[in-house]
Amino acid sequence: MTRGPWHVAVLMGGWSAERPVSLSSGEGVAKALESRGHRVTRIDMDRNVAARLAETRADVIFNALHGVPGEDGTVQGMMDLMGLTYTHSGLATSVIAIDKQLTKQALVPHGIPMPGGQIVESESLFTADPLPRPYVLKPVNEGSSVGVAIVTAEGNYGNPIARDSVGPWQDFPELLAEPYIRGRELTTAVLGDEALLVTELRPKSGFYDFDAKYTDGMTEHVCPADLPPEITEACKAIALRAHQLLGCKGASRADFRWDDTQGIEGLFLLEVNTQPGMTPLSLVPEQAAKLGIDYATLVETIVEEALNRAQGPYKAGNGDG
Repeated sequence: MTRGPWHVAVLMGGWSAERPVSLSSGEGVAKALESRGHRVTRIDMDRNVAARLAETRADVIFNALHGVPGEDGTVQGMMDLMGLTYTHSGLATSVIAIDKQLTKQALVPHGIPMPGGQIVESESLFTADPLPRPYVLKPVNEGSSVGVAIVTAEGNYGNPIARDSVGPWQDFPELLAEPYIRGRELTTAVLGDEALLVTELRPKSGFYDFDAKYTDGMTEHVCPADLPPEITEACKAIALRAHQLLGCKGASRADFRWDDTQGIEGLFLLEVNTQPGMTPLSLVPEQAAKLGIDYATLVETIVEEALNRAQGPYKAGNGDG
């Protein structure tokens, strides 16, 4: 596939909790492509998105959506049915990766270390804890640390959790309960078939939640992270292996917790993000830049990978094969 110029439809926005992040990612992608001479059509997703995509007749769709329904396989399935070429992962991969419990079922049997845990009904939390404190509660099907709560021994939400306390139990009927892993927050980007670097995330206060991710100045990014070589290599190996096992395409990002008192045994993969952010504060562009890949080149690389894939045996959409 030549370098173009291409006609790229940048699909962004939508109605998930991550809409503002998606709009920022999409605008960054659009401007980068335009700076390289490509034609860009911006599409803020609404309920008429199929008709708008059909009318656009773009060479490729850059999927800059975050959260449901742009990252969970819904939009991917629609684009597959329409025979459209799009960036990032396909339907099956997206369905599995956004569901934290399905991700465990797909990866743990292959030796990928992930925390234990269980699905609990939110109503049950007001009677008893599902796990010894401290533990973590998070939605099963959300990204970007949306709705994550750390329930501590001090009873910050009440003991048991109070029905009127503010937390994800007010918004989601079911939650994933996992043991809390003390230590350090790490993340590794994968681009194509290469793990890039390891970044350590040091929130200025609290933990690395949605606000800490997307508010300038709230989190220090240490890239590359100051880690023992074996931890760096393990993060990169696990991130790449998870990317491959799940069938991710284009770029992905693997998030870890590392208990540095436990050595390699303290490293756990938390989740794999199949459509990582492309905002000015996002981690994939930051890691790429450290390796000499500027933002526009990163965007073009992701687009070109999708176009090349579309010329293979899965021409009617991306597929997951």
